[in-house]
Amino acid sequence: MQEKFKVPTETIELPSQGKLYEDGSELSKGIVEMSYMTAKHEDILTNINLIRKGTAIEAVLKSLIQSPIKYEDLVMGDRNALVIAARILAYGNDYSIEYTDPETGNRETHIFDLSTLDHKKVDISLLSSKNEFHFELPHTKNTVTFKILTVADDIKIEEEFEGLKKVLGVEPGRLTLRLKHQITSVNGDYSTKTVRDFIDGGYLLSKDSLELRRYMSKVTPDIDTEITFKSKSGQEVTMDLPMSAEFFFP
Repeated sequence: MQEKFKVPTETIELPSQGKLYEDGSELSKGIVEMSYMTAKHEDILTNINLIRKGTAIEAVLKSLIQSPIKYEDLVMGDRNALVIAARILAYGNDYSIEYTDPETGNRETHIFDLSTLDHKKVDISLLSSKNEFHFELPHTKNTVTFKILTVADDIKIEEEFEGLKKVLGVEPGRLTLRLKHQITSVNGDYSTKTVRDFIDGGYLLSKDSLELRRYMSKVTPDIDTEITFKSKSGQEVTMDLPMSAEFFFP
């Protein structure tokens, strides 16, 4: 039966340009078709249970995406770009940000233009559909491979974090936990046990870890959410754009 009412859609370009997805997959096209938000989506964003679980934005994005993709396959930077696009399509470019003026200490409001956010500058030639990168740790000379994390990976990390917190009674280290999921091999050994033993056993030096994370950031496609503007007193303010469920409401 033909739909009586239609909701417009827009084509959104992904920061990865589709380079990290399998050749021939829908995501390898580097674009995603999204519909505009409706009042029903606002209901999702204000659902107390979803807000407590931290899944309100994910539920909305899944509903908005019209391309035949699996949401969990998106790399996190592409997912972030879709969040920004969804907000712009819903309420326009203007976004009100609260900040503390560094000179006066007063809480102030700044109107930021979301359309000025750019994709992070990444050497696209370094990306491949295998989503695998090689890096030699500069100090110990161990070689590792790693991947750019997807939504599915991020969910697994959060589930393991919460599970360990319950078992241990304290919060586990997020940095090492994330590396355990992102590093895929050490010196050619792709077993999960080897990767975790390498990190937990103290073989990953902090200075090697720092250089590895810098390189990971260098090759990770994303949207640049660090913003800079002048405060009311004329001071320069730099902050990361907040992207909680409240981000969608003007």
